[in-house]
Amino acid sequence: MNPSLFERKSEYEWHIRPFGKMHVPGVIFASESLLREMDAKVYEQVTNVAMLPGIVGASWAMPDAHWGYGFAIGGVAAFDADAGGVVSAGGVGFDISCGVRTLHTGLKIDDIDAVKSRLADALYHTIPAGMGSTGAIRLEAAEMDAMLKGGARWAVERGYGTAADLERIEEGGCMQGADPMQVSEHARKRQRDEMGTLGSGNHYLEIQQVTDIYAPETAAAFGVQQGDIVVSIHCGSRGLGHQIGTEFLKRMVMAAPGLGIALPDRELACAPIASPLGQEYLGAMRAAINCALANRQILTHLTRTVFARTFDRLLPQACLPLLYDVSHNTCKVEEHKADGATKKLYVHRKGATRAFGPGHPDLPAVFRNAGQPVLIGGSMGTASYILAGTAQGMQLAYGSACHGAGRAMSRHQALRNWSGRKVVDDLEGHGILVRSPSMRGVAEEAPGAYKDVSAVVDAADQAGLARKVARVRPLICIKG
Repeated sequence: MNPSLFERKSEYEWHIRPFGKMHVPGVIFASESLLREMDAKVYEQVTNVAMLPGIVGASWAMPDAHWGYGFAIGGVAAFDADAGGVVSAGGVGFDISCGVRTLHTGLKIDDIDAVKSRLADALYHTIPAGMGSTGAIRLEAAEMDAMLKGGARWAVERGYGTAADLERIEEGGCMQGADPMQVSEHARKRQRDEMGTLGSGNHYLEIQQVTDIYAPETAAAFGVQQGDIVVSIHCGSRGLGHQIGTEFLKRMVMAAPGLGIALPDRELACAPIASPLGQEYLGAMRAAINCALANRQILTHLTRTVFARTFDRLLPQACLPLLYDVSHNTCKVEEHKADGATKKLYVHRKGATRAFGPGHPDLPAVFRNAGQPVLIGGSMGTASYILAGTAQGMQLAYGSACHGAGRAMSRHQALRNWSGRKVVDDLEGHGILVRSPSMRGVAEEAPGAYKDVSAVVDAADQAGLARKVARVRPLICIKG
């Protein structure tokens, strides 16, 4: 993308002045090199979002931004219901509440090296992964409703974890306002056997080692030390979330003319927040958030059982306490300053992570002074990062940060460049064990198909969106 299209506000902040039907500016946070690498479609999508009714602040894109459906992946936008603001299914995405949770283990590298291959195999055989993967749990109608209403709380009540886990999850593990009645029978059918599964695409479970600490005091508040072994789980709402996104996008496109909405792009299908359709979507989307939270909670339980069997002497209780769980691909009601007043806004984060700064009342007390943990997943075989939300970030983009490396090429391009077997062998040569049911999926997710996650994280840090706390490297990757 050509930097001359932008007004450069700082080394890491690029503005698009409103033109045409734009209500607010477009803003991209990136280094010049990352901006140049972004495809031109990101510019188009950022400006199109700025044309939607009731948008406030700006149409933002994070340093990992790339072309997506409707919103750019890495796109953030907030809407004021009292000003005719909208909720957009394209602004949330299909994998609703895809997110990352990280667990402490209390182990060190010597503990892992002694059983590395056995641990990788045990996780692979215990954690269902891949396209259409199913688990041991089957939800009938009543339990499906309870899960969609209760999220991780539902899972904990059924023995998949402890109450202490809920304190380390956004929304306390349960998204209020979920309405299972708005979830179709088709969506329910797709999810009936998929609880406790990773799925495919960029989803994974990784055993990682903390290699670098950048902010010792914050790392201490997060309970992270150099050399620690942690577990990160990246997955979302599986078939249920995808089906909800598909169905409501169609409904919103068809309803737009009757609602008086002129869409700059059909993929930005939306509905007024206050409309019946807007409320129905919010109810269904919140149910999908709960589905994702419950799914990651069950996967946490399965991971703990594997660690209990593998490290019975070191971890007799297999506690693996939760560091934090963050979601992307959501729309949440939050209070932010807009137009000189504090307002309740509907903040869409499409491939972007909430990153609340120190002192925010929604943060657990243990993180109140440090800021929210922000978990940035790398691509398979590359580093991941732990960041912390900042006060500055609350002003820059309503407490939002990047969510990962961001794709540099399509999956089709990746398949032309790599074979899955070679990727697995090359990573094993670097000490990273990969287990996956699909060599095609591994090729699609080859590390080279993604941007440099370190450059993306550095840009987020330098822009002030979130600050670096720790870097982790993968040791074992269970890939969908």
